[in-house]
Amino acid sequence: MEAAKQVHNIPPLYDEDSRILVLGSFPSIASREAAFFYGHPQNRYWKVMPALLGEPLPKTVEEKAAMMHRHHIAMWDTIGSCTITGSSDSSITDVVPNDLSVILETARIEAIFTNGAKSTDLYKKYIYPVTGIPSIKVPSTSPANAAFSLERLCKDWGDALAPYLPLLEILETEDRQ
Repeated sequence: MEAAKQVHNIPPLYDEDSRILVLGSFPSIASREAAFFYGHPQNRYWKVMPALLGEPLPKTVEEKAAMMHRHHIAMWDTIGSCTITGSSDSSITDVVPNDLSVILETARIEAIFTNGAKSTDLYKKYIYPVTGIPSIKVPSTSPANAAFSLERLCKDWGDALAPYLPLLEILETEDRQ
């Protein structure tokens, strides 16, 4: 497979009630084809999040989006366009970052989590200098991160999200009232 210039084709998932932002690096081929985040069937994001949020495993794009909205979690990627070979983060060059202002000017984001090393490195290089908001690195849910079991991912993500989960619980209680 040859390197090719790719443009991000998935709009950000957020609303004015979003409080947490999770950023991947750039959508995989499967995600670009599905036009939704973490579309590769072996990516563990959609197993980790419901486990942490006490939700059933979502099956459809609509169920996944609804779960994120219910828990005030926004999603997007650090990269708006790049040259990439297949889905390989290590091949990424010619990066143009996404402009997070569309989310940050609408929602009161309390924390930004970067999913994996590449997202974290690109965030620090391109986005942090613009926003001044530090990110919290969480281990990649990608199948390429085979060193991390699902259990370890849940623990590490849970530890990172724990300080923000009480905030989400308060917001969810307010939503029901």
